[in-house]
Amino acid sequence: MINFYTSENGSLCQRDEPETGCWISVVDPTPEEVRELIEVYGLDSGFVKSSIDEEESSRIEREDDQTLIIIDTPVSAVDDDKTRNFYTMPMGIIITEEYVFTISIKETQIIKEAERGGIRNLRPSFKTRFVLQLLLRIAALFLTYLKQIDKISSAAEQELHDAMKNELLMQLLALEKSLVYFSTSLKANEGTIEKIFRGRVIKLYEEDQDLLEDVLIEMKQAIEMASIYTGILSSMMDGFSSVISNNLNMVMWRLTIVTILMQIPNIIFALYGINTVDLPVPYTWFPITLAVILTLIASVILNKWKKK
Repeated sequence: MINFYTSENGSLCQRDEPETGCWISVVDPTPEEVRELIEVYGLDSGFVKSSIDEEESSRIEREDDQTLIIIDTPVSAVDDDKTRNFYTMPMGIIITEEYVFTISIKETQIIKEAERGGIRNLRPSFKTRFVLQLLLRIAALFLTYLKQIDKISSAAEQELHDAMKNELLMQLLALEKSLVYFSTSLKANEGTIEKIFRGRVIKLYEEDQDLLEDVLIEMKQAIEMASIYTGILSSMMDGFSSVISNNLNMVMWRLTIVTILMQIPNIIFALYGINTVDLPVPYTWFPITLAVILTLIASVILNKWKKK
């Protein structure tokens, strides 16, 4: 799907045809639309293919009069088992002399917000500022999702204190994996933004310097938060692993005690059940009484041994 947007009075307006200085949003392009981007708009085929490749890492590249920025964007989704996952997906930004293109394999939160006017003062005609505003919103969205991860993990921790549930443990494992994805993508994004900061690939204007510094600060803050939350979640998982192991040991110990205590009556009754005349006190009440007394003595001894 290809949409065209221009700015009017500080807000974006969708157009039926592209205009010079407009933003061309491409989401989940069909093979025909990919050919159109290459043949009609003259985009570099390598740039277009890189933008729709899920395995592409964040980078910036320039070819002739076109500049490609691959940036990782955060995505939140809920699985069929109601486990919330967070991951990243690359988005390509291609800057040409006439247009700014954003190309992604699926619609992301960033694209939705931009198209609906959720990002203020977006002006595609000011290409550098437009790109920096998108990057700033991406960094802010990383921070938002990181805070959500912290809230979900804290809520799961409180519930796990009351009862160990597999669903909650799976949620924590999913969050831990999400933080690894976020940390990796954020560090790659930081390298890309630092290259932009040097001003060798994209022309920077004085009024854009502050905005670019804000982007870099937000990205570094997100990296720091991801690192902190990763450490907290990892320690939490280690702690719950120890608790689960300890609980398992307690259950096994109780089962062992029950098994030992149950064997005492079995041994006595089996002994008095054989055909022999030499058993002491050959009366029914004696083996029952003996079994009860020995079982009680064994339970007291095992109980004291457990406390030691």
